Amino acid sequence: MLPIVQFPGLVERYAPYFVDAFSDEALIEFKRYLSGLIVSENKTVDGINRLCVMENRNQSSLNRLLTASPVSLDQVNRARLQVLADIPETRLKPNGVLSLDNTLLMHYGQQFEEIAKLYDHVSGTYVWAHDLVTLHYSDDHTDYPLAFELWKPLNVERLETCIRMAGIKMQAGKEKLKDSDPLKWRSYLHSLWQRRHTQWPELEQVYASKLIIARRLVQAWVSDHPDLKLPVTFDSWFTQPELCRYIDRTLKLAYVGTRNASDKILLKTGEQELGQFAEQLKQEHLDGKSVFRRLAIAYKGEQEVYYSYCNTHRLPGFGKQRLVINYRHADLSDTPVFYISNRLKWQAPGMTRIRRHRWPVEVYHEEGKAEGLDQYQLREFNAIQRHVAFVAVVYSLLRAAQYDTGLHRQIQRQLKITFEGHPAAVRRTVDAQNLWNLALLIRTGLSLKQTLDSILAPLLRAIAT
Repeated sequence: MLPIVQFPGLVERYAPYFVDAFSDEALIEFKRYLSGLIVSENKTVDGINRLCVMENRNQSSLNRLLTASPVSLDQVNRARLQVLADIPETRLKPNGVLSLDNTLLMHYGQQFEEIAKLYDHVSGTYVWAHDLVTLHYSDDHTDYPLAFELWKPLNVERLETCIRMAGIKMQAGKEKLKDSDPLKWRSYLHSLWQRRHTQWPELEQVYASKLIIARRLVQAWVSDHPDLKLPVTFDSWFTQPELCRYIDRTLKLAYVGTRNASDKILLKTGEQELGQFAEQLKQEHLDGKSVFRRLAIAYKGEQEVYYSYCNTHRLPGFGKQRLVINYRHADLSDTPVFYISNRLKWQAPGMTRIRRHRWPVEVYHEEGKAEGLDQYQLREFNAIQRHVAFVAVVYSLLRAAQYDTGLHRQIQRQLKITFEGHPAAVRRTVDAQNLWNLALLIRTGLSLKQTLDSILAPLLRAIAT
């Protein structure tokens, strides 16, 4: 890991987009932070500050960028999306797909504002974490986050106050739980919120579930893009009747959701689990009836083959839905997946293609963590939100750089190497450019009769620490 002696060409090229979002001093700190997120292995403020020797400043300057600088994250996000909109390959397209997902940003200890003990499905344990909800865009050329929001845990005192101010009646016998059993009191207030928040919108100002955050993210995107009717896809956790009805009836968008084998389907013979229904169809298919048909879809330049059943059925809580059951193996020996849609005339290939574009949001969350998404040591919630937004900027700039021919030519002239497009190669090229800049610094210092010791002293300190 080499010290940063000059802002990477990638950062300098796109910095003008963000001029209006920062003061002159804050813009320098912003460029330092982006450079550190790209180059440094240590993504903390301290790690980035130590590595940025070309702007030798006190760490407090970076801290102020995250905690005190009057920065509008909405303005930063709009500038980030404008970078992508100005490149044909990364701008929004009519065949693109929106996806919703969340991820845990795990930490040890409780010293972070709005952190909560949450269940981690990967480890099967409860961990201290912030929960990030993301609205993501994907097409066959690119993908990147459109909007995101950190979930805040329920504040019992604020919710109780709001419920009382709204005049919502509480059971008299439940109020004694406030002192005798705070956990049950919290659970009772939460159940009141669940039953009444649709009738009393002010309750959603006090507490927003991840489903409400997801709804807000999609609604805001639709308001900004009223003529671009992109479908929305999500996993089984987000496939809830409340969210699906909102996307269908209020936003007038198509969706492709996900169901589990244990979820129910309503048949003429009665209610049945989807897994049992799929097993019956599979048996009919293996007995010679053509139930599952082979289909091929294009995804990110590759062709994928599935064996699909597609029909319209009723599902409890959802009403009529287009149902797709997919296998990957011709003998149907693998585990089936279940997708539903509010578009009752859609066929399996279209629904499968849309649902396939949900995967990039998971890749973003994984790669974003490599970019530092969960590597902050910041305690204040607003500072953490800025850090998350700046990581999204880095991810988006790497995506833009894939197709930025002007940047390609600039780097090829300087480094005499062929520029490869994918984000990992862009990052390696930034590292190579950083090495080149370091060599130029040493050469310039020697030409000015500086000693090698004096040139290398600050660089060695940066590496050693």
